[in-house]
Amino acid sequence: MIQHLHVKILTIMFLSSSSFWAMSQDEVEYVVQDSMSEITAFPETTDVLPEEKKSADINYVIFSHIADGHDWHLLDYTDAEGIEHPVSIPLPVILINTNPFSITTFWSSKFHHGLDPVTKGDYTYVWYKNKIYYADDCKGTLRIDASGKVLNNKPIDISITKNVVSLLVVALLMIWMFIACAKAYTKRVGKAPIGMQAFMEPIILFVRNEIAIPNIGHKKHEKFLPYLLTVFFFIWFLNLLGLVPVFPGGANATGNIAVTMTLALFTLFITNIYANKNYWKHIFAMPGIPFWLLPIMIVVELIGIFTKPFALTIRLFANITAGHIIVLSLVGLIFIFESVYIAPASILFVIFMLVVKIFVALLQAFIFTMLSALFIGMAQEEAHH
Repeated sequence: MIQHLHVKILTIMFLSSSSFWAMSQDEVEYVVQDSMSEITAFPETTDVLPEEKKSADINYVIFSHIADGHDWHLLDYTDAEGIEHPVSIPLPVILINTNPFSITTFWSSKFHHGLDPVTKGDYTYVWYKNKIYYADDCKGTLRIDASGKVLNNKPIDISITKNVVSLLVVALLMIWMFIACAKAYTKRVGKAPIGMQAFMEPIILFVRNEIAIPNIGHKKHEKFLPYLLTVFFFIWFLNLLGLVPVFPGGANATGNIAVTMTLALFTLFITNIYANKNYWKHIFAMPGIPFWLLPIMIVVELIGIFTKPFALTIRLFANITAGHIIVLSLVGLIFIFESVYIAPASILFVIFMLVVKIFVALLQAFIFTMLSALFIGMAQEEAHH
């Protein structure tokens, strides 16, 4: 059972590493001329934050934390002039230009945290409000209307963002753990488990005995157990890694709806590809239903096929994102009230919430895996006579 799991991990983890929304840690101030005009993206005063930006720092910090990014923010330091400078690990930027077709690659450090445009070949790119746009000239000029919408086109962004790196780190960690566990079984046949094998075996048996068998059945659960184990450990480790404040932790991967949607789509495909005739019969010709009611029930059942993965997507995304927002909001109370006396209560609540989030990290992995097994089991159920 264990020896084939690393193959499943390779396939699923690398496919699920597609992150469709790239959000960064830093924003840049822009000069707007009239209600609809060109803006110069990089004025000389970009290091100075206006008063309205300072008053909204808490919101900015919270949403910067839960968003994806083209770099991995580590810390900020203040120079002798009192100007704050971010320190981050740059990540590869990969842009696809369609007219004419070309692929542009460079490190995100070229943007200097959004302060400079980047010119590569015939194109100049601007990092504006967490997205990369084509600039009108080499100075980094963008066109923006009165509502704040940028009128410039965007390249296709397939960059390796912070969330993607987090996914790959967890995937490599899982591959190492499962291979080490599989080797231990081949070398220690009939012996008590030790080391990694001793850690993994109780969890594997729990997923098999408490999730796979009750929902899918003794006869068919082995076919789907590798997927259930993979998705359980994958979500659990991603959730835990998101609680670690230092690199490579801190990414909100399972709080990215693109990641949770991709995982839910795997469940959708597996459920329907391996579904038996009885499953499809209950969708298109439900027994015991009057003929005139069948068209309505068919539509309802077809909608139900897609509402199941939708529920998986939103449940995991919302719970993890809400947890990050609550913790950061509690910390932000200290700066909102601008009082040191609020700090002890705020810190105690943060510690309590972090303990709860450790439990929630495991709980959400269990719920996603259990519901996936339930949906797969419903598609495997045989007709009752």
